[in-house]
Amino acid sequence: MEFRRLGRTDINVSLICLGTMTFGEQNSEAEGHQQMDMALERGVNFWDTAEMYAVPPRAETYGATERIIGSWFRRNPGKRDKVVLASKIAGPDERLTYVRGGKLDFSRASIRAALDESLRRLGTDYIDLYQLHWTERSTNSFGRLGYEHKTEETFTPFAEVLAVFADEIKAGRIRAIGLSNESAWGTTRWMAESERLGLPRMASIQNAYSLLNRSFEVGLAEVAHRENCGLLAYSPLGMGALTGKYLDGSASPADRLNRYPHFKRYRGPHADPSTAKYVALARSHGLDPAQMALAFVNSRPFVTSNIIGATNLAQLGRNIDSADIRLSAEVVNGIEAIHKEHTYPCP
Repeated sequence: MEFRRLGRTDINVSLICLGTMTFGEQNSEAEGHQQMDMALERGVNFWDTAEMYAVPPRAETYGATERIIGSWFRRNPGKRDKVVLASKIAGPDERLTYVRGGKLDFSRASIRAALDESLRRLGTDYIDLYQLHWTERSTNSFGRLGYEHKTEETFTPFAEVLAVFADEIKAGRIRAIGLSNESAWGTTRWMAESERLGLPRMASIQNAYSLLNRSFEVGLAEVAHRENCGLLAYSPLGMGALTGKYLDGSASPADRLNRYPHFKRYRGPHADPSTAKYVALARSHGLDPAQMALAFVNSRPFVTSNIIGATNLAQLGRNIDSADIRLSAEVVNGIEAIHKEHTYPCP
């Protein structure tokens, strides 16, 4: 397993990161434990979760993922320091009234409350990487390509948020901080405030990135390089679409996009034609489509870690194996040709 440095910290994380949002929804506690066992055995030391998981979010499963991770730590005493654990604080969302009573800002009180509860559920006294799950302000994320400005919008000043994080780092409750679903403007402003005030620096940015959504490359890729704030790529398989199973009919009713048909970001008239071409390209070169898609993400120089998700151990093993795959120039050229024809089908 390859390891990469997390921002400017002294933390090294595996190229493959175990995404856990299925724990407590599509996966039971026992299945989650099996995935964590396999991941660690295979050299995956980086695990990502969030206070609002499992996904899709529901009041009944709120916090379930962190609780399952916490129960694994309790059953495996002495292994906490083998894992680089990342979690996130949820931002404003009127649908999440059950999360911290709906007080989803980034004020000192909210951050403290969210961190207290995550630490309790996770059964640990520190989180290695604590991330802002999405912004307090409106940005072009979660399927939106264009930005629409709202003049009356307010949000917690970045300096105030960083000051809270500085206190939590000093207290030893978090080691590093990161962004998620953030824009190029936001990322550079976070960096500027850190430098201006001598406050903690964002070490990473967790945004969607895949063959179906390479919008990160416009603006944010340069920021990631120049500011040492690497990408933690989520949805690298487009919620499983890039396996090809939804096109050839091999997907079961339990697979995510069948089980949750409201997840439309990676299906439809824009997504399916480009997906079909990527799948055909992979198969023409004797590659598993999912592994080709993951290997492409792994190869990007602005990526720190690739967040994979699985619902069974066979999927997890194949996804981890992508770390050892190197794509030929012919395959990469084929990918670029498809991208030129189908640019950002699923932003």
